[in-house]
Amino acid sequence: MTDVTTAQSYDADPQLGDYYALLKPRVMQLVVFTAVVGMLAAPVSVNPVIGFASILFLAIGAGASGALNMWWDADIDAVMKRTAKRPIPAGKVTPQAALYLGTALSGLSVMMLSLSANLLAGFMLAFTIFFYVVPYTMWLKRSTPQNIVIGGAAGAFPPVIGWVIATGSFAIEPWLMFALIFMWTPPHFWALALFMRNDYDDAKVPMLTVTHGRRATRNHILAYTVLLVILAVGTAFT
Repeated sequence: MTDVTTAQSYDADPQLGDYYALLKPRVMQLVVFTAVVGMLAAPVSVNPVIGFASILFLAIGAGASGALNMWWDADIDAVMKRTAKRPIPAGKVTPQAALYLGTALSGLSVMMLSLSANLLAGFMLAFTIFFYVVPYTMWLKRSTPQNIVIGGAAGAFPPVIGWVIATGSFAIEPWLMFALIFMWTPPHFWALALFMRNDYDDAKVPMLTVTHGRRATRNHILAYTVLLVILAVGTAFT
């Protein structure tokens, strides 16, 4: 991470929408969807009020991860065309504000999910936020072309958390859902990276398209897609 505050000025009065954008609402929607699936797939019913509150706090935790990710990645976001209009590189929100918001929402979401659901769900949310921010954002993303392969686990935890919200325990079923998302994530991101190779190259992010080229990336996409199909079909018979 580099300090981008020296290169630009920031709005004195950021809008509410700017802070909302820090939470990566599109990613948050995917987190909510997969968590709800995990919760509904559980063999026990959840009180609607408790279920709604728990999913809300999970969504806030996902947003907190997004804010912390944007805080740390502000320097490379400013270089990439795809992310240059995000609140921090666009000069709408300061990195410090993103850090404070992400930290506060992380603590709030973990505490409230622990109270509304159970301690195991709160622990899983805390671990997910940590995994996304520290191992993936701060380390893997800038150090290895396997960044999205390992880091993709962070996005695969929501159905497990949804199941734990309902049951308070683990089982094989949510981990199969975890595996599906885990296997889906690399080919999904690599397909996008094929159209954004120059962005990652300019930002010095070792995405597979940059380190191994387009042909190798397409081969990896094909291999993971085949494995994903096998896993999906096999899961149906489990």
